[in-house]
Amino acid sequence: MFDTMTVTKVGGAVCGSLLVLLLGNFAAEGLYHTGAPSHGGEEAAQAYVIDTGAAEGGDAAAADAGPDFGTVFAAADAAAGEKVFGKCKACHKTDGNNATGPHLDGVVGRPVASAAGFGYSDGMKAHGGDWTPEALQEFLANPKGVVSGTKMAFAGLPKVEDRANLIKYLESLGG
Repeated sequence: MFDTMTVTKVGGAVCGSLLVLLLGNFAAEGLYHTGAPSHGGEEAAQAYVIDTGAAEGGDAAAADAGPDFGTVFAAADAAAGEKVFGKCKACHKTDGNNATGPHLDGVVGRPVASAAGFGYSDGMKAHGGDWTPEALQEFLANPKGVVSGTKMAFAGLPKVEDRANLIKYLESLGG
């Protein structure tokens, strides 16, 4: 089937391909060096610096914190919260039936991990307390950070307005 000449040609083709790949890598590394910038062994100065305000510290963080939750929640809109709930529909229902996550009708004011028939994680069972608007907004900002070991894979809602609108919508569902 294969004679010696065919095997030699295939071996030569493989070795030639590897040689071309190595030479291409060497040339690309020379053109697009990704190491520390240097010139003749000396550290090269950066041409310009863009001020991001990170060096200022606490003042910038306080300014970015935005309004407190109580103020935003007082002006929250349940209709806007229904739109935000679209992100939750994949796992949660509002008709009293559990899905991948527990049902959320009547969740505001309900004790944590208390939806009948849902298998909560040990972390959620140990969390305890009630789902007050403040507790919900803290959890919705960073679920895994608030309840270690939660099954909820959602990363959280970064905007305080979205959290307030969602909680106002869930509150309007009652129980």
